[in-house]
Amino acid sequence: MSTDISAGASAIVIGAGIVGAACALELADAGFAVTVVDAGPVGGGATAAGMGHVVVMDDSPAQLALTRYSQQLWTQLQTVLPPQAEIMRCGTIWVAADAEEMAEVERKRHRYLEEQIPCDVLDAGRLYQLEPNLRPGLAGGLLIQQDSVVYPPTIAAWMLDRVTEKGGTVRTHTQVDRVEPHCVILSNGDRLAGDVIVNAAGAVAPRLTPGLHIKQRKGHLIITDRYPNFVRHQLVELGYLKSAHQSDGDSVAFNVQPRPSGQLLIGSSRQYDESRAVDHVIVAKMVARAIEYMPAIAELSATRVWTGFRAATPDKLPLIGPSPANDGLWLAAGHEGLGITTSLATARLLVDQIMGRTSAIPVAPYLPSRAASEAMHV
Repeated sequence: MSTDISAGASAIVIGAGIVGAACALELADAGFAVTVVDAGPVGGGATAAGMGHVVVMDDSPAQLALTRYSQQLWTQLQTVLPPQAEIMRCGTIWVAADAEEMAEVERKRHRYLEEQIPCDVLDAGRLYQLEPNLRPGLAGGLLIQQDSVVYPPTIAAWMLDRVTEKGGTVRTHTQVDRVEPHCVILSNGDRLAGDVIVNAAGAVAPRLTPGLHIKQRKGHLIITDRYPNFVRHQLVELGYLKSAHQSDGDSVAFNVQPRPSGQLLIGSSRQYDESRAVDHVIVAKMVARAIEYMPAIAELSATRVWTGFRAATPDKLPLIGPSPANDGLWLAAGHEGLGITTSLATARLLVDQIMGRTSAIPVAPYLPSRAASEAMHV
């Protein structure tokens, strides 16, 4: 589909999280008259609940392409973001517990270098120089230098401020009841017409577009008091990949992030559970896993624990492109734990399709129409 922006084309984006905000800004930059609608505040939902880790992941070639492309877009954007974005170019260390996981380090290094992604293999000595609070006996790790940490709610707000400067409108605390062809119906009965409608509503996207293969996947995070330099890089156990991508059941993994404030974010967990309540059994397992890798965490004070919902697809890739079932509706949802990382690439790929432009990476792996294929079903 190609939209005639010279005729004053309009776009409605449902969702004011980081993905919706990125889509709205990309559309506004392309000349659309943009309206953003969200049932909550700007940067709420998964955007407020997540870690804000901008990370290259290589679980599949399509995931690697999308995360790498988006990281490159983040590198460009970070030069103009305000201090409130809390950018830390701290890098990620994938921690290897034993010789078997060091073999995985070598595999990842080879794959990343093929894509010209800077990385360094760390032996045990170098690992402890960089992160002395890790427990003794670990084998080493892989440092990805260009990964970073950001504060997504502030960035979503900054993006939408740019949208309003370009003449757009942002309507928060406004519930969408349903989506019709080229029209959004609000819960108060108001109708918003748009040449383009984007469903970027995250975990609630299937309510507005029935039939989407998206499930809510619950996660917990803990934030500590201030302990400057206790952790210097985003630290993730190599076992995280197995935990993050198992299809069923509850799981936890060691995942600790430093914040500019000196606080730590401690994760992570995954559950198919629709309750927003904190699951203290899962939190206890998550803390135990963190202590297993960094024993001194047991001496730190936590200030808050919260939950959020990732929007998960069966093949672990987002839906980016036209809805097969609704004329004028476009999808930007299903990012699970990579919505922050892939928000910028999602927006660019989506608007490339709307405008009929050639994209920097192939869009086929992310098209919603793939949901009809057998590979998308669990």
